[in-house]
Amino acid sequence: MKVIHRFVVRNAVVAALAGTALLSAVVPARAQAQDQSMPRVALTAGRSTVLNTDFDVTRIAVTNPAVADATVVQPREILIDGKAPGTISLIVWGGTRRMQYDIVVEQPISSLEQQLKQLFPAESIGVAINADAIILSGRVSSTEVMLRAAEVARASAPKSSVINMMTVPGGNGAKQVMLQVRFAEVNRRALTELGASFFTGVHGYKNWTGRTTTQQFPAPDFEDDKLVFSDFLNLFLFNNKYNVGTLIKALKQKGYFQSLAEPNLIAYDGQEASFLAGGEFPIPFVSGGITNTISIVFKEFGVRLNFKPTIAGDLIRLHVRPEVSSLDFNNGILLEGFRIPAITARRAETEVELRDGQSFAIAGLINNESQTDTAALPILSQIPIVGALFKSNADRKERTELLVIVTPRLVRPLNPDEVPPVPTLGSRFLPVGDDIGEQLQGGGGVADAPAGRK
Repeated sequence: MKVIHRFVVRNAVVAALAGTALLSAVVPARAQAQDQSMPRVALTAGRSTVLNTDFDVTRIAVTNPAVADATVVQPREILIDGKAPGTISLIVWGGTRRMQYDIVVEQPISSLEQQLKQLFPAESIGVAINADAIILSGRVSSTEVMLRAAEVARASAPKSSVINMMTVPGGNGAKQVMLQVRFAEVNRRALTELGASFFTGVHGYKNWTGRTTTQQFPAPDFEDDKLVFSDFLNLFLFNNKYNVGTLIKALKQKGYFQSLAEPNLIAYDGQEASFLAGGEFPIPFVSGGITNTISIVFKEFGVRLNFKPTIAGDLIRLHVRPEVSSLDFNNGILLEGFRIPAITARRAETEVELRDGQSFAIAGLINNESQTDTAALPILSQIPIVGALFKSNADRKERTELLVIVTPRLVRPLNPDEVPPVPTLGSRFLPVGDDIGEQLQGGGGVADAPAGRK
């Protein structure tokens, strides 16, 4: 019994030692297999390739047949069909051997990418297409190539948005643009008027009653045996003895108007921004077929700026629409008791390309207007020397000069220590003791604010 027991124990020890040796042999083999990278098979979606093995294949398995499928066509050949972009695993068994492969299915080369390769063969431009957008990536040699490639992509798919992520040498990382627009307008006007009207009273000189006028300027009229003056003009002369008078209009007028507006606005790359400094005035209109209800619509006026920047490396492309408008009551209309003014507007809309800090005059206007109105009485106006009294003249001249200058700048947010001080009053706005906070029990005031001056 002791001998047998010793034999069993000895065999158990031998078996344990053998198992330990076998385990120590298997673990390094697995670790070595895990350290080895799996073979990689790459193909394009919609195409196929043949995988050759050095052993007869008895069984295969793929993780996702929707990405790629595999079929054994010969004992040592496997046909792999790419269906959709992605990465799956292919496991192959044969006899005592087993192999595992990584199947990488890539996006097929689109017609846009092929076209860009033909147009720009020396550039590295990547194209990624999804349902809603086209993404351009890579590094190109110049801003001109970057813009032209984006235009080609936009033309190939008008309904898709183009995201331009290409870079150029020396490009700026800023993504915000501040647009400085300056409107400069100078308006000069000159007016010269000369005219005369002669008249006699109702019971004029030796029972004569008369009047001469060119009707260019207001003249006296007779109503119910009375002489009615609508305007005495500039000079009024009347002789009570002879009951004779004259009205003379001699006017020389000059006007000078200068306007300067400098709106500034910041927008993100590819986003449109709008700015308005002005107001709105009401415009009534009749609505409703039977009731004739009067509704009010408000119309904006003032300094307006709309622009959309596109940053392309060191170049800024702008779609800009500046406008300056003002109310003109002289040319307005009177409707249902409402005085509706006209609008005098100066606007420009264009696309320009500039670099950071450069300026461009996008609109310039020099407008000269001249008008001469002449009226004369026949025969009397042709009498030498005296004939000038029976003529009237009105000369109007106007000159307008307008200039719009655009300057884009690439900007970044300010750090707390870079914020400039805001304008403040030189003295305290309210006297000491008048603040509501000081009258509260326990005190009160503005939080986190510097103490005001007393």
